[in-house]
Amino acid sequence: MRLALQGASGSGKTYSSLLIAHGMTSDWSKIAVIDTENGSADLYAHLGTYNVLSLSEPYNPEKYIDAIGICESAGMEVIIIDSISHCWDYLLDFHANLQGNSAKVTPRQNAFIQRILNSSCHVICTMRSKQEYVLNERNGKMIPEKVGLKAVQRDNVDYEFTIVFDVNMKHYALASKDRTELFA
Repeated sequence: MRLALQGASGSGKTYSSLLIAHGMTSDWSKIAVIDTENGSADLYAHLGTYNVLSLSEPYNPEKYIDAIGICESAGMEVIIIDSISHCWDYLLDFHANLQGNSAKVTPRQNAFIQRILNSSCHVICTMRSKQEYVLNERNGKMIPEKVGLKAVQRDNVDYEFTIVFDVNMKHYALASKDRTELFA
């Protein structure tokens, strides 16, 4: 299974990923979180004894690729990558600092995505969404609400996943893509 959860900060991507992973394995010890979110995976340690591999800057694709290999070698069944948006941000910065030829970015991104797709484990990826506030009327008053828009990742990356959940600020998920037809 290749699953993506995309949403704004605070929508519940990490927590939801952990619950889904446990539903897939029923064994916390077979779940690994590759954490780029400053230790956010540790906030849910009360759920069970899953494994955490913390990454730090620079968030280049090669670090993620190595981390996936470490998780596989450790016998994990589900790998949660929280989040793949940092890798894309790294590549955008890398591209912005290149002189002339920009052909060095696409092969690195493609290698990262292919590593996810070729993993022997189930992989759940979180993606941050660009955020915006909209005004909604409640009881005659206009109330600002945070909404997630487009995922912070290369365009069309959602094509690579079996299921993509858009998670809103009320912690509801809507399958924007579902090849399993479980959430149609």
